[in-house]
Amino acid sequence: MKAIKRKVLVVVFMLGTLINYANNETEFTNVNAKKVRVVFNNVNKGHFLSVKDKNGYILHKEEVTKTGKLTKIFDLSSLIDGSYEIELNKDFEIVIKPFQVTKNKVIFNKELENVIFKPVIRNKENVLMISKITFDNEPIKVELFYNDNSIYTETIHSNKIANRTYKLDKKLKGDYKVVITNNGRSYFNNFKI
Repeated sequence: MKAIKRKVLVVVFMLGTLINYANNETEFTNVNAKKVRVVFNNVNKGHFLSVKDKNGYILHKEEVTKTGKLTKIFDLSSLIDGSYEIELNKDFEIVIKPFQVTKNKVIFNKELENVIFKPVIRNKENVLMISKITFDNEPIKVELFYNDNSIYTETIHSNKIANRTYKLDKKLKGDYKVVITNNGRSYFNNFKI
């Protein structure tokens, strides 16, 4: 009888270890039909977490308050059947986790998960430098404004990394803005010369 209890205890212990390991690897787990637990590793204070519908309308948005691992339980019971996504907007990337709500169930599709790399925009005196990882082969539109007037537009087609350097006239002092559009998203950077 003691041997059977030991075997059962060992099996329960191993099962608990396996479940704990699986939960550490899983980013989404269903708590019940419409509640899900979302885990993101390596977040920083100041990142933004949001839930959006298929049209990009923000249903929920919050700023991350701690650095490290983010665990969040979402109650999605108020959502109607349809397509949604959870987004983590980080410093240099946006992590997108799409899900479906169907008949009181939340279904995540790992195959549709996506990471969009944000452009890196730097300026030093009158030189503007732009870098953007473009594994998705989507065109990048760059538009430069001087005192709210468009002065330059370019569409970049690249299949890996797009790098551009623009030398601006030192004599044209004032407010500049660069707008980069890619994947239906726009990124802005304001600077002065």
